Amino acid sequence: MGRPVVNLSFAVNYAWGGLSVEGYHVVNLAIHILAGFTLFGIIRRTLERFDLTRGDAAPDCGCLYATGQRSGRAPRQISYLLALATALLWTLHPLLTESVTCVVQRTESLMGLFYLLTLYGFVRFSEATGTSGLRWAVVSVVGSLLGMATKEVTVTAPVVIFLYDRTFVAGSFRAAWLRRWRYYLSLAATWLVLFFLVFQGRGHRAGTAGFGVGVSGWDYALTQCRAIILYLKLAVWPHPLVVDYGMDVVKGIGDVLPQAIGLVLLLGGAGVALWRRPALGFLGAWFFLILAPSSSVVPLVTQTIAEHRMYLPLAAVVALAVCGGYSLLSRLGTGSGQVSTAAWRCYVAALFVLSAGLGYLTARRNVDYCSPLSLWSDTVAHCPANPRAHNNLGAVLLDIPGRLDESVAELMEAIRLKPDYAPAHSNLGTAWFKMPGHMLQAEEEYRQALRLDASIAVAHDNLGNIWQEIPGRLDEAIAQHEEALRLNPELASAHTNLATALSKKPGRLNDALAHYRKALRLDGTNAAVHFDFGKALRQSGDPGQAMSEFQAALALDPAFAPAHVSLGVMLAKSGKLSEAAEHFRLAISADPANADAHNDLGNVLYQMGRLNEAEGEYNKALELSPALDSARRNLGIVQDKMRRDAK
Repeated sequence: MGRPVVNLSFAVNYAWGGLSVEGYHVVNLAIHILAGFTLFGIIRRTLERFDLTRGDAAPDCGCLYATGQRSGRAPRQISYLLALATALLWTLHPLLTESVTCVVQRTESLMGLFYLLTLYGFVRFSEATGTSGLRWAVVSVVGSLLGMATKEVTVTAPVVIFLYDRTFVAGSFRAAWLRRWRYYLSLAATWLVLFFLVFQGRGHRAGTAGFGVGVSGWDYALTQCRAIILYLKLAVWPHPLVVDYGMDVVKGIGDVLPQAIGLVLLLGGAGVALWRRPALGFLGAWFFLILAPSSSVVPLVTQTIAEHRMYLPLAAVVALAVCGGYSLLSRLGTGSGQVSTAAWRCYVAALFVLSAGLGYLTARRNVDYCSPLSLWSDTVAHCPANPRAHNNLGAVLLDIPGRLDESVAELMEAIRLKPDYAPAHSNLGTAWFKMPGHMLQAEEEYRQALRLDASIAVAHDNLGNIWQEIPGRLDEAIAQHEEALRLNPELASAHTNLATALSKKPGRLNDALAHYRKALRLDGTNAAVHFDFGKALRQSGDPGQAMSEFQAALALDPAFAPAHVSLGVMLAKSGKLSEAAEHFRLAISADPANADAHNDLGNVLYQMGRLNEAEGEYNKALELSPALDSARRNLGIVQDKMRRDAK
C-alpha cells in the first residue's frame, strides 16, 4: 500500500524466521534503539550551538528561546547530559509502546528512524566542509528518500529541515536557501517518490485513508482536536494507554469546544514563537507538522485516534520539558544565570530517576501485549464503547475452551454498538456454529455478515461448512468455499474445507487432494489438515503416503487420538500388530471415551492370541457405546473362541 521499504523489511524478517514473532520484535526494538541514538546526536549537537547558562553573550532566555545567533557554545557536559536525558526519556516513554511492540507499527518507528537520520545528516552536513559535508548531505537525502517510501508522514521532513536551518544554523530562510539551495532541491526531489507511491494507490490506501471514504475533512479535523489534546495529556501522564480507540468521528464542534480552543491557542503560540522565540517555535512546529498528515483534515477512517502517531512528535514534548527545566534552573540561579553545581546534579539525577520510572511503566504496559486476551480485555476495559475491541475480544475467546458464552456476549455487544458491523456478525456466526443446536443462528449471522460485506472470505468459507452438514446442499457449500478462495486465494482453511467437500463428490477426489496440498503449503502446522489429507490419500489408494500424513499429524499433536486410530488400523492391516496395539493404547490414553479405539485394540489383541485382554477391550467399548454393533459381534467371536479352547 505505497510503503515498499517497510514491506521489504517484513519480507526479510519472514525469510529469516517465517512467522516466529521473536525476529520481528528484535528488529522493531533495534530500529527504536537506533532512533534513540540518532535523537541523542541531534539534540547534543544542537545544544552545543548555544550558551545555555545565559552568559552575557547568550541569547536572552537560553537554548529554548535562541534567536539563531551562534554567540557561544554550551559546555560539552551540559549538552551531553541534557541530550542523553532527552533521548532516554523519549526512548523509554510508555506512550511509544504501540510503535515498538506492535509489529505492524514498524511503519511508524522505521519512518521515525529515517526522519531522524535525515535531520542528523543535515546537522552534520551543516558543520562539515568538502567531501565530508557532501557525504552527510547524501546521508540526509537518502534518509528522506527511504522515509518517503516507508510512510507518508515523511512528507514534512524537507520543511522541518529548512525550518531547522533557519532556526539553528543560517539565521534566516533566505540565508539557508542561498547557502544550500542544491541540497534543498535534492531533498525536495524525494517528494517525487512519495507522489508516485500515492498516485499508484489512487490517493488512498485500500479505502482506509483519504477523501471519499465516508468521513468529511471537517468532521475528521474536529476529531483530531480531541486526539491531539489526548496525546499531550498522555505525554505528561501516560495512563490509560489504549491500543485501539475505535473509529468514532466527532460530528459537531460543540462536542470538542474546549479541546478546539486549547488547540487553537497552542497553534497560535507556536506560530508566534517561530518569529519571536525561534527555537521554542521550532519545537512547536516539529510537533504539529509531523502530526499534520495523520491528524489534520485528511481522514484515516480505520483509526481516528492512535497512540503510535506520537512517535516523533513526543520528542519535541520531551525536549521542551528537559531543556525548559534547565532554562528555569538558570533563571532561578545566581544573578549571572549560572546553575549551581548542587542544583545541576539534582536536576540530572531527577531526569534519570524519571527515565527509570518511565521504563518501569513501559515494562508494565508490555505485559498487556503478552497475549491477545490480555490486550483486548484491557482495551475493552478502557474503551467500552469501541465495537472493534469487543469484536476482537470475542474472536479471541472463541478459541479458548469453555468461554464460548463470554465470546457470544462480547460479539453481541459489538453488534449492539454497531449493528452494521459485518466482522462481528461473522464471528458471532462462528460462535453459534461451535455451540450444539445453534446451526440456524450461525447460518443467519453468516448471511447477515455477507449482506453487509460480501467480501468477507471467512464468512463464505464458514457458511460453506454449515451447508456441508445439510443433506442436499453440498454443491452450494462447494460454491461458497470457491467464492472464499476467489476473494482470498491464500486462505488455508478454505482450501481445507473445499477439499473436504470435494472428497464427498464422486470423481472429485483428485481435486480434493490438490486443495489439501495447497492448504498444507500455506500452513503446514495444522495436525487436523494432515489427518484429513491422510484419509483422502488412503481413499485414493495411496496407503504409504497416507501413513506419512498420519505420522505428520502426530508429530504436531502427539495426543491426536483419531490419527493414532487410523495409523493403528493401517499398521494392523500390514501385519505390524505390536505397533498397531501401541497406537490404539495411545489413542485411548488421549481419549479414554473412544469406543472405536477399544474395539480396534481388541481386534489386534485377538489376532495376537491374547483373548482375555481382547474380551476386556470389547466389553469396555460396549460400556462406552452400547450401540457399537461391531464390538458386540467381536465380543461374541472371542467368547466363542475362548469356549472352544476351554474344551
